Amino acid sequence: MPSDFPICVIDSGAGGLSVLKKIRQLLPNEELIYMADSYFSPYGSKSKRVIKNRCFENMGFVELQHAKALVLACNTATAAAVKELREAFDIPIIGMEPAIKPAADLTRTGVIGVLATEGTVDSDKYLDLESLYRDRVKIITKACPGLVDEIEQIDLDRGEIIKLVTEYTEAFLDKGGDTLVLGCTHYALITDIIAEIVGKEVVVVDTGMAVAKELKRRLYALELNSDSKREGRVSFFTSGNVEDQKIILSRYWGEEIEVLHYLNFLLTV
Repeated sequence: MPSDFPICVIDSGAGGLSVLKKIRQLLPNEELIYMADSYFSPYGSKSKRVIKNRCFENMGFVELQHAKALVLACNTATAAAVKELREAFDIPIIGMEPAIKPAADLTRTGVIGVLATEGTVDSDKYLDLESLYRDRVKIITKACPGLVDEIEQIDLDRGEIIKLVTEYTEAFLDKGGDTLVLGCTHYALITDIIAEIVGKEVVVVDTGMAVAKELKRRLYALELNSDSKREGRVSFFTSGNVEDQKIILSRYWGEEIEVLHYLNFLLTV
């Protein structure tokens, strides 16, 4: 596989941009393709079967892009489908995992919190991960229904986000937690709001850079890393409404971007 082929990053919406930014920072010469599966968002409230089927459907887009690697920038999708995807497709597939291990190493009080979607919290993958650290730290896990929906609003309601985050971090703070894991890539987009609510004494941890580093390691190990001296392009696609997604994705990317509907690409190849 040529090393100048692109890397695909897929999430249910804008959340994966928090990972894409870290990949861009670490691998500036790589061609990157981002696909926001916004038509099916949010993943967190859907069944494992539905999410897994959708992940396999999205692999048609990945294959047509001739992607050399896939980053499944969604904790819920990773829990539902990453094992089966790796068995079915012969490219490196990097998934997400809540950063419980680094949080367990960082905590001073021995109490850490995990904010995640319902789909992640209820998954066997997450429960297995959590069980590895129960003897070391107290883990306060909280599903956060509605938070992704608020983050994905065209007109952001900061007050409603503050209300939800305050509610979802209450038990963690009451029990003396000092390290908070963001177990959904969407939540990393509002790190500033979360940090403001939990206070300066709490360390907020997400896995964006860890995933970028793992992607880099895998590419170099397989000699798939780009040798281009030029800055790579970043292209954006959505399965949802293009105009709406242009507003939302531009907001979180930090500049105005062009967004194409993924069907436009599928119909032209």
